[in-house]
Amino acid sequence: MVDRFHDCAENGRLASDAAAARGAPRWKRWGPYVSDRQWGTVREDYSHGGAAWESFPHDHARSRAYRWGEDGLGGFSDDRQRLCVGLALWNGRDPILKERLFGLANAEGNHGEDVKELYYYLDALPSHAWAAMLYKYPQAAFPYDALVAGNRARDREAPEYELTDTGVFDDKRYFDVYIEYVQATPGDVIMRVRAINRGPEAAPLYLLPQVWLRNRWSWEHGAGRPSLRQVASGTLRIDDRGLGRYFAYFEPDADPLFCENDTNVRRLFGVDDATGPFKDGFHEAIVHGRREALADAAVGTKFAAARRWIVAPGQEVRTTLRLSPTALHGSGGDPLSGLDDLFDARRAEADAFYHRLQADLAHEDARRVQRQAFAGMVWSKQFYRYDVRRWLEGDSAQPEPPADRRRGRNRNWRHLNNADIISMPDKWEYPWYAAWDLAFHCLPLAVLDAEFAKHQLVLLTREWYMHPSGQLPAYEWAFDDVNPPVHAWATWRVFKIDQKARRERLGRADEPGDIPFLEGVFHKLMLNFTWWVNRKDSEGRNIFQGGFLGLDNIGVFDRSAPLPTGGFINQADGTSWMAMYSLNLMRMALELAQHNPVYEDVATKFFEHFLHIAEAMTEQHDGGTGLWDDHDKFYYDVLSLPDGRRLPLRLRSLVGLIPMCAVEVLDPVDLAAVPGFTERLQWVMEHRPELADLVSRWHEPGLGERRLLSLLRGHRLKRLLRRLLDPTEFLSDFGVRSMSAAHRHAPYRLELGESTYTVEYQPGESTTSLFGGNSNWRGPIWFPINFLIIESLQKFHHYYGEDFRVECPTGSRQYMSLAEVAEVLTRRLVSIFLRGADGRRPVFGDDALLQHDPHFRDHLLFFEYFHGDNGRGVGASHQTGWTGLVAKLLQPRRPQCLGAPGEPPQDGEARARDDGGSDPRRGA
Repeated sequence: MVDRFHDCAENGRLASDAAAARGAPRWKRWGPYVSDRQWGTVREDYSHGGAAWESFPHDHARSRAYRWGEDGLGGFSDDRQRLCVGLALWNGRDPILKERLFGLANAEGNHGEDVKELYYYLDALPSHAWAAMLYKYPQAAFPYDALVAGNRARDREAPEYELTDTGVFDDKRYFDVYIEYVQATPGDVIMRVRAINRGPEAAPLYLLPQVWLRNRWSWEHGAGRPSLRQVASGTLRIDDRGLGRYFAYFEPDADPLFCENDTNVRRLFGVDDATGPFKDGFHEAIVHGRREALADAAVGTKFAAARRWIVAPGQEVRTTLRLSPTALHGSGGDPLSGLDDLFDARRAEADAFYHRLQADLAHEDARRVQRQAFAGMVWSKQFYRYDVRRWLEGDSAQPEPPADRRRGRNRNWRHLNNADIISMPDKWEYPWYAAWDLAFHCLPLAVLDAEFAKHQLVLLTREWYMHPSGQLPAYEWAFDDVNPPVHAWATWRVFKIDQKARRERLGRADEPGDIPFLEGVFHKLMLNFTWWVNRKDSEGRNIFQGGFLGLDNIGVFDRSAPLPTGGFINQADGTSWMAMYSLNLMRMALELAQHNPVYEDVATKFFEHFLHIAEAMTEQHDGGTGLWDDHDKFYYDVLSLPDGRRLPLRLRSLVGLIPMCAVEVLDPVDLAAVPGFTERLQWVMEHRPELADLVSRWHEPGLGERRLLSLLRGHRLKRLLRRLLDPTEFLSDFGVRSMSAAHRHAPYRLELGESTYTVEYQPGESTTSLFGGNSNWRGPIWFPINFLIIESLQKFHHYYGEDFRVECPTGSRQYMSLAEVAEVLTRRLVSIFLRGADGRRPVFGDDALLQHDPHFRDHLLFFEYFHGDNGRGVGASHQTGWTGLVAKLLQPRRPQCLGAPGEPPQDGEARARDDGGSDPRRGA
């Protein structure tokens, strides 16, 4: 059958890059890989105390060369970030040339680090042949000092002081600045900037498209310096030993500016006899009129093509810059002419690509939300360079790092040497990868570009990421921290998404999928699983500790730090994650066993490990309690004190709901394909009755026996769901809260000795400094856990069917199947972003500008988490990463006519389609 995949230009590009995966990808060699913030990161911190925010603040960024990467406004670069393109702006009033985004350092705001800019990722193709973003640039002086002072003056009980609160957007006195990229051919990159005056009066504006070379010469003796050199009017020649020769073309009437991408040691470190030009040369020349800060000759390592306009109300001005690996002047035409047609063509190709992807999603607003979520996923790719050994020991051409650095942060990760394109949670608040975030990113990415999603999952298991002990690196601030082990779940899900797409594309129901990918990651994850068993089960009885497990301040204590009480916490979530991990690896092994029977024994191993964990979670141990509280019908963490006491921490939070996620259904067709595993399963059922009770059986005449592997039997599942679906506890109009709202009026209190520890429900921003930052798991709605709960309910429904019904919402006397409950949760989650009948999007809260202004209301922000009561976006405003799961939730599920028989639904997808006027926001 004809491969229908290649009848779309974008799919052809993705296929060509996939075919070149073992060589150099063509289209994806260039992309939006430049960070939004490199300042204030751990990898750029060379201070004594390891205070990253303070050692490299925003004020240094314009003057100080970065060691490990670059940042910029709307930046684009090659995949080794040797050559970068970006934009600088000046409105004639700002004290700083706008070359990068501004935000608050961790200690400057009442809710931690926070970007204080308005910008939106509007569209992108996964090949990077087209990408578009919008930056809202005030015409008044940017209120840097007011934002810092305003937030410092507010305590944690007060809302954040945002850019819109300062009044700089009043009377629409701002520019809409569109930054758009196309690739004409691979590596032929064109940046077009369009700026529109939305204000009532004419206003000045400088646009400075920039080209610069990452500083790779200041750190080692003898490193060569590349160069940018003007060779003709409107033409640069770029010579870089690693990248080769490139050419840049700019508008001849622009003012060409040159300087060096070198630190201004005179300004920052008082080296009075240092001579420039320095990195901040453009700032000095444009803002302060100091042309002497520029290079004397038309050569350097940083270039800008500066143009100034007085922009009339409603007027649009444009400027263009082009990079090419070949000289274009000799082709007989102007390299910058006729490019509008190319931009129109690439946008039309993006429309065609998403039209096919969204063919079953009829509601226009849902398509808009999904497309911008996908755009955020593409724009959040970043080149990430960090050699921990070199960072600890220092560079030969630089001062030696403080002696205590080798005993400080990340000292146990000297093997870690990263120089890759990675999907980031976002590129400002979190311009560094996080292991469990990335696992969730890969599901929506797999819908767009399965090869990239698979590459990301493989990447974190490579030897220059994974610790020799088997641990996966958590995140830059502390690689030693422990994230929930969801890598196996994501690998299996991406494999199935890719397998289904291949079957539909090729019209072959027997297409096995990418078995080498699955097998390669599986082997590495067995090492990681062993690390968990050896390091996080302190008593050797299949009850796990884990640490904070990514949930920051959800508990009574900081679970990553020594407890003030002594002892340790047996974690309901940590143990549940390991049960889920066992089932994920078992399922992967069963798939591999269909191609190699050796894996049947491995699947049996993980099956038995799951049973032992399930048994341990409910058994009595040494006179203490298990993790299931039969009085409250809920799972709790248990504090094990040095004197032998075991105290259940009766705090109702996601910790007690995560056991729902450890579930797997085995169909007869699955078991028939692995007779060795099936025989072992049957032996356990017959000879280990204490374990057999943990495996549910359902016989269907003519179809055989279906098996349910879960931490929850039907009764316990119903009891948990009674709380989960209770609006006075976990169920919000916008999804599942991370803590029961019952703690709003009845905070949890733990009294030990003379100390009292209190936890209360907080639906929005955190009011506690526990674990630092601005994350809060004490009430808000988080997409990743909601997504897992939805998938788990779908699996339970696959086993129990329509006859298993629960009251939803609790107290409503309305009973639903678990599939219908999953549908309710999905609709509530996606409703956060969709415009309702009143024209409002819950994500924007009470912000009238964002809710109603036609130039704001359809531009989406995908926040880190959401207010548990009203759905308002909270935390990192651009964390499209795991909140990008909304794109997967909005993807209608097609009948699996080409899928494996009996394959249970696992997509967590909404049926948010509009069949002719229905509202996709409607809830239960």
